[in-house]
Amino acid sequence: MRERLGRPESRTVVVWAALTAVICGLFSAALATWGAWHTARPLPDATETTALVAEVLPGYEINEVDPGAALFTFYSQPLHARDLKSLLFLDGGEYQQGATVATVRTAPRAVQQEIIALAQRRLRETGWRTFPPHVEPEVTCRADGGCTPTGGPSNISLVARRDDTALNIQSLANPSIDGTHLTVAVYRANPPAVLPAGIAGGLVGAIAGWMVFAWASRRTRRPHPAANAVPLLYAITMLFWWAPVLLTASSMLRHHRDEPHPVWHPLWEWLGQPTLSLCFVVGADCALFALALATAPRRDADPLSTAATEFAH
Repeated sequence: MRERLGRPESRTVVVWAALTAVICGLFSAALATWGAWHTARPLPDATETTALVAEVLPGYEINEVDPGAALFTFYSQPLHARDLKSLLFLDGGEYQQGATVATVRTAPRAVQQEIIALAQRRLRETGWRTFPPHVEPEVTCRADGGCTPTGGPSNISLVARRDDTALNIQSLANPSIDGTHLTVAVYRANPPAVLPAGIAGGLVGAIAGWMVFAWASRRTRRPHPAANAVPLLYAITMLFWWAPVLLTASSMLRHHRDEPHPVWHPLWEWLGQPTLSLCFVVGADCALFALALATAPRRDADPLSTAATEFAH
C-alpha cells in the first residue's frame, strides 16, 4: 500500500490517506444529505398548524402563527448570496432548520404541568411518538462561570414526531417580551432520501479523496520542486478540516444525550458547518494550492548524465 501511495519509506502515509478519505467522505455525505433534505414537504402553513394545535391542545386558542420561510433559514429567512459573508465569519450557527411557530393563549404559569400532561395524553391518543419532557431549571450564574439552580420555575419542552412531521411544545416559566407563555413549533423530519444520499455521497467522496491523495503523494515525492511545500499545505488542510469536526461532534453528542430529539441535527452540523465554515474554506484553499503545486514538472536527473554514469559503470 505504501508503494502504491508513492511513499514506500513512510510508515504513516496509509494513515494520512485514510484520514483524507474519511474527511472527504464526511463532507461529501453532508453535501448530499443537504441536497436530499430539499425533497421534504414544505413547512406546514397556518391552517395545518392551527389544526395540529387544536388536535394536541384542545380548548386553547392561538394568538398568532408565524409560518416558516424555508426548510432551512438564516436569521429566520431563506439564505441568500448576500449572507455568505456573515455565514463565513462566525455567524453560521444561525443557519438552522426552519419551523412554523404558533403562540398559544394560556392561563397563568401555575397550570404549566397541566398543559404538559394534556399535551402528552393527546399526542399519544392521536398517534404521535412522544419523548420525555425536557426541563430547563432556572439558574443563577457566578462571575467564575459556574451556574446553580435557583429552585424557581422551569422551562419545559415536549417534543414528538408523527410520520414526516415533528413538533416542539415549549412552556416558558417566565413570559417572553410579548407575554408569550406557550409556543408550538412544527417542522419537518428528515425525508427518506437523506440516508441513501448520505451513504452514496460519502462513498464517492471517500474514494475520490483517497485517489487524489494517492496521485498527489506519488507526484510530489522527491526530487519534486514542491516536495516540502505540498506536505505543509496538506498538514494545514487536515488541521482546519479535522479540528472543527472533533470539537463539534463531541459537543453535539452531549447535546443529543441531554435532550430528546425526534429529528437529529443534520450531518453538516456534526461537522461544525456552517458555524465554522471559514475553517473549511481555508483548508480547501490550501488543498487546491497544494494540488496546483503538485502539477509542476518533476526535477528528475538529467537523462544524459544518467546515461554517462551507466556507461562508466
